[in-house]
Amino acid sequence: MQLYTFFNSSASYRVRIALGLKGLTAENIGINLRSGAHRSEDFLALNPSGQVPTLVDGETRLSQSLAIIDYLDRLRPVPLLVPASGQARDQVLEIAQLIACDVHPLNNLRVLKYLIGEMGLSDAQKNTWYAHWITVGFDALEAMLPDHDGWCVGDTPSAADCCLVPQVANAERMKIDLAAWPRIVRIAAFARQHPAFVQAEPQRQPDYTA
Repeated sequence: MQLYTFFNSSASYRVRIALGLKGLTAENIGINLRSGAHRSEDFLALNPSGQVPTLVDGETRLSQSLAIIDYLDRLRPVPLLVPASGQARDQVLEIAQLIACDVHPLNNLRVLKYLIGEMGLSDAQKNTWYAHWITVGFDALEAMLPDHDGWCVGDTPSAADCCLVPQVANAERMKIDLAAWPRIVRIAAFARQHPAFVQAEPQRQPDYTA
């Protein structure tokens, strides 16, 4: 199994956490988004969308983080990162998709580079854009979460936590003050103590650069 990844990619970070929670290992192949390695002919042949993460497992090739997590759940069902049924499943998917579909796409690297490049925005304007969409998303997310030192849903880690922690790390990297969202902060701090979350941290990846 190979995981094409970039240490600072939030979506890659999600999958690294999921692999750790499953006790699965994958060969990490760094794709440097800063240098444009994701636009190389070889990588586009593997993944026409030119994005990370990309998971290769035999004949299986997947390039969306939530699809990869679903695949890992079917590959190794214990522990399930998306509950099989019931309210817990609904809550996990709601939280995971809020982050992965509403918040992250507006603030990922290619969007921020487009704002500065083709759109000609200043760094200050780019940062205002980022802060606005983080605020909109985190305000909604905060209302969905329990007020405790624990996981997003129930008593075990889930795909919701796999999405939450990387998005918090992303916001911290962009110097967003998280004080307005104490539930998000507490749950992220709790999750970050788990070995799978520690091992998945950007600074611990073989392709890490400061």
